Amino acid sequence: MRPVWLTAIATVWMAAFVMARSPAPRAYEWSLPPGFPPPAIPADNPISVEKAELGRRLFYDTRLSGNGTQSCGTCHEQARAFTDGRPRSIGSTGQTHPRGSMSLVNVAYARTLTWANPAMTRLEDQALVPMYGDHPIELGLDRGDRWLESIKADATYQRLFTSAFSEHSDRITRDNVVKAIATFERSIVSARSPYDRYHFDRDESAISESAKRGEILFHSRPLSCFTCHGGLHFSSAMGTRRDFPVEFHNTGLYNLAGVLSYPPETVGLYELTHDPRDVGKFKPPTLRNVAVTAPYMHDGSVATLEDAIDHYAAGGRTISDGVYRGSGRDNPNKSAAVQGFPLTTQQRADLVAFLRSLTDDALLHDARFSNPWPHRR
Repeated sequence: MRPVWLTAIATVWMAAFVMARSPAPRAYEWSLPPGFPPPAIPADNPISVEKAELGRRLFYDTRLSGNGTQSCGTCHEQARAFTDGRPRSIGSTGQTHPRGSMSLVNVAYARTLTWANPAMTRLEDQALVPMYGDHPIELGLDRGDRWLESIKADATYQRLFTSAFSEHSDRITRDNVVKAIATFERSIVSARSPYDRYHFDRDESAISESAKRGEILFHSRPLSCFTCHGGLHFSSAMGTRRDFPVEFHNTGLYNLAGVLSYPPETVGLYELTHDPRDVGKFKPPTLRNVAVTAPYMHDGSVATLEDAIDHYAAGGRTISDGVYRGSGRDNPNKSAAVQGFPLTTQQRADLVAFLRSLTDDALLHDARFSNPWPHRR
């Protein structure tokens, strides 16, 4: 029988041999237009071509769910700019979530993640929430990580983890799974819409005259849409500067009678702070690709772009009857930026044309972000 010490030496030698044979991961090329900065990448999870590809496979792998039929991609579909088209998402146990899935487009630039959690700032941390969280149950993985055994036994994954984490001796771990998924999500950058071609490539024909008028309206007063949806990413909660505080807003969507003015299952920032002034406050999402991410608002209660514009033009939503009846315009927590404004039929159409010009069709069909498992959702 081989002595234990000899086996240990052989194991270390073999690991060193494999690492020596594994080529260094290739640097990721962003291919962004001039003036569009690349996102910040955490020092403990550098991006590479191999890691992004590994993350893509894990993102769409249904083995990363309790019921074996769902994946990250179930609630984040590429064709819908990585949303799911539902008012509120449904988890692996059939539980309906209180909120809809947020777009993952340009999520690498988000200064906070999810709808209303200022403390959630790292994709590596956020990925653990759908994997293991129970409020609500999303992917519903067991905390014992039995699901990881099938990943370890997969020859393709053995190769991919070796390529992506060549510097690690123990490569197929939960920590590396999370790092790979976060890397793939960071790679989902939208910068090729007609709007981008118009502004960055100076292509005057890229967007219509109606869309050009709509952009002027978007940035004008009294509309002031840019207050919450400004900047390169059309969200005040996104950008390369991490030292700016993120503001959360109550947009007058509800004004229920009683202690809370919003439905109790979705009270926004209040859920964390328990400050009554934070009821109904949510992060402004990006408007990039907004035309394909309906329905709108945190709970999907606004069906179309036209309805969303009408909501802001009215200064808040009025619900005349039913359990949610009330005048959102009169919500005491409503953001000062939501005051309402007059709008002609033509101006409304121009705003819609502008918002549609933010659709990056190339991203919606880019093979780098597609499902590599044709037999799985």
